[in-house]
Amino acid sequence: MSVNIASAELDLLDDIANALRSGDGQVCFEYFGNSVDLTIITQEEVYSKVQAEQVLRDFFSKNQPRSFTIIHKGESKEGARYAIGSLITTQGVSYRTYFYIKQQGGNAIIQELRFMKE
Repeated sequence: MSVNIASAELDLLDDIANALRSGDGQVCFEYFGNSVDLTIITQEEVYSKVQAEQVLRDFFSKNQPRSFTIIHKGESKEGARYAIGSLITTQGVSYRTYFYIKQQGGNAIIQELRFMKE
């Protein structure tokens, strides 16, 4: 893997982390593929890009982030990148957050995004 690709993917993880920290679903939406596996607490669905944006917006409207910290970053054997973090809301609720990014058609896309209560 070249240095440019690796640093671009690290920037992507940071972009998504910053979006989660600020509750900016629009930034996440830009990285969604045509479908996204989105889990919010116990509700797990595969949504279209537009549906996923609405569900994420709704989640952030009810759970305004106070902070988000990446706990672990990694890469699968297939080259997909992922990060696990902790999202804490202004209500003091903590969510274990996971996002999985893969290359598709030369673009990095969020394939999976999860928010699980800790």
